Amino acid sequence: MSVRMGVRPRHVTMVAAATALLAPGCAPEPAQTEEDEAHIRGHAAGMAAHHLCAGVFVVGRDYERSVEEVVAQDIRPFDRFDWQDDFEYAVDFETRTASVSGDGLRTQYAEYNGDQGCTILPAGLEDVTFEPRVVERLSPDPAVTAWPTGDVAAYHDPPPSEADMAALGAALDWAMAQSEHNTRALVVVYAGKILGERYAPGFTRNTPQISWSQGKSIASALVGAAIQAGHLDVGLDDPAPVPEWQGVDDPRREIRIRDLLNMSSGLDFLNLGSDPELRWTHAHEHSRIYFEGIDVFEHAIDQPMDTLPGAIFRYRNSDPLTAIRIVRQAVEARGEDWLTYPQRILFDRIGARNYVLETDAWGNFIITGYDYGSAWDWARFGLLHLWDGVWPTPDGGSDRILPEGWVDFVSTPAPGAALRNYGGLFWVNRGGAFPRAPEDAYWAAGAMGQYTAIIPSRDLVIVRLGPSPGDHGAYMSDIIGEVTAAIDR
Repeated sequence: MSVRMGVRPRHVTMVAAATALLAPGCAPEPAQTEEDEAHIRGHAAGMAAHHLCAGVFVVGRDYERSVEEVVAQDIRPFDRFDWQDDFEYAVDFETRTASVSGDGLRTQYAEYNGDQGCTILPAGLEDVTFEPRVVERLSPDPAVTAWPTGDVAAYHDPPPSEADMAALGAALDWAMAQSEHNTRALVVVYAGKILGERYAPGFTRNTPQISWSQGKSIASALVGAAIQAGHLDVGLDDPAPVPEWQGVDDPRREIRIRDLLNMSSGLDFLNLGSDPELRWTHAHEHSRIYFEGIDVFEHAIDQPMDTLPGAIFRYRNSDPLTAIRIVRQAVEARGEDWLTYPQRILFDRIGARNYVLETDAWGNFIITGYDYGSAWDWARFGLLHLWDGVWPTPDGGSDRILPEGWVDFVSTPAPGAALRNYGGLFWVNRGGAFPRAPEDAYWAAGAMGQYTAIIPSRDLVIVRLGPSPGDHGAYMSDIIGEVTAAIDR
């Protein structure tokens, strides 16, 4: 069964041009021909095909109704997707594919592969090159297992005396009422249990939602968990074991694990931001992974250097992707299955049952943006870090998942972060990025306002999910400010 529709939203002309964002000699050639224009618009169509596929199959809306709903609610309203007035879209529920086409474009396809989510199919491929895996969720039954691994007794009952529940309720209601931010899930965890939560219609605590670059923080945790388990035999200050970088005269052999996690590798990996004239171009190396259907791991490592490792923090997908490639190689060298590894080594151990880490056509996790998690998944992920990487087990024991000192590392500003705003694939508040948050706050953050904030001094984790087009940083700062004000410590 297939559903096909055409819509007529706004049109954005895409012309690649050199701007001040680019260093001299690095600017892409202007796209002046119809062929160039079609190529650039095709990238927008590819990303739209992915989002349509994932919005229907991964998030799990009511099928036929969801097709138009995803375009109307998740893609068309947002400038970042550049939906074109000639785009048409289709979802085939038998082949579990989504497609987007337009005048003069090669139709772009995304394919749903179960627990590996949706994958953009590059030209020349009719299917992914790997065998999709069923990722079993092996945590104990949440209905009969105590929080935090299960759902039993997840809430404070009664609420702690220091919490002004009326003020907290008003803060959460205010946050949900800011309709321009499209908040779909908001959860406050205090002193280890849930103190308050709100959900938009159609979304629940277990609905997987696109979390964008919050996945970078998952990448950090996976590196830490692999080290703690002895599956990855490296330390933070060891050189990154990337075989392609080990030539005698290759400066990349000096890049450390620490540098990758601090996003300070020195790799020349252009991030051209969201300028509408540049964001869909081939030169935008940082974002190509989201719209071109390329091998994201090879794309990440196949870059020269343009500055010394550790010197400068620069927000670039190359670094976390390289870190996860290192984990993949170590895991597969042990004869273990890569596609189920994150669930086994991390998610099962904290009772997170709804994460979906999407892959490219070669089975590489696009963990820097194409990851889906539910509000309670992220609450548990935040608690793992609040509790210094140690998880209380259902039998009353404890499980050290992250190495001792790991949380201190990820929540400490990178030496190259001049604004003291970035740590080990987490954003940090030491430089006051969120004025209304305590200085020790740090957070996983993703595009369009996805946040899991961890505030050790207040024993708090705050999760916010949903596609916000506005100034979501100020909005999240206000949420944290109102919540902390409602709990008098």
